[in-house]
Amino acid sequence: MKKFVCALCGYAYDVNTGDPDNGVEPETEFMEIPSDWVCPLCGASKEDFEEVEVEDDNI
Repeated sequence: MKKFVCALCGYAYDVNTGDPDNGVEPETEFMEIPSDWVCPLCGASKEDFEEVEVEDDNI
């Protein structure tokens, strides 16, 4: 499973939950998020996120 992690604070964007508090509905792919979206924890720009592969223990 791929997640996008903020290089500044470590926040991980999860496609399954999205970021509804900031207008990003669940199941929204990271690339579909508007370019002006920022990290909900530290305010970093979308460009400050890195794609990482993580294991999903729920499968």
